[in-house]
Amino acid sequence: MVVVLMGVAGSGKTTIGRELAAELGWKFADADDFHPPANVAKMSAGIPLDDADRAPWLAAIRLYIDTRLERGEPAVVTCSALREKHRAVLLADPAQVKLVYLRGSRELLWSRISARTGHFMKPAMLDSQLATLEEPVNALVVDIAPPPAEIVAQLRRVLAA
Repeated sequence: MVVVLMGVAGSGKTTIGRELAAELGWKFADADDFHPPANVAKMSAGIPLDDADRAPWLAAIRLYIDTRLERGEPAVVTCSALREKHRAVLLADPAQVKLVYLRGSRELLWSRISARTGHFMKPAMLDSQLATLEEPVNALVVDIAPPPAEIVAQLRRVLAA
């Protein structure tokens, strides 16, 4: 199984993903690591990505997911996956790839992004992500307000069921 944690910047994808993968003993992959240098440069300049920018990034994440499934290696993967068409690229087999949507208020997301240092995603880009976001209909929706340990415990319970 592969669990894909999705949501806008500041939703806790990396924090929750690392903790969940560590507790399960699974591999972890952060979508930020799959961006080509041109995407990182664009976002570092405060320029939102378009779908042409996202295509090679999504393809690389999909390859990672497919490889984990082929090898029988469970993993937790993060990806903003803002639009349904982005998720369609990633979720080839819903029986093996589970989508978790980390959802929170704009105020909470903004406060988290504003507190980060050294990350290429600029706080001013949050509104463009929220405008782009198409909330998923076939995902486990998790509120990001509780502490990460509570969210991870909730996900472990649901995944075990």
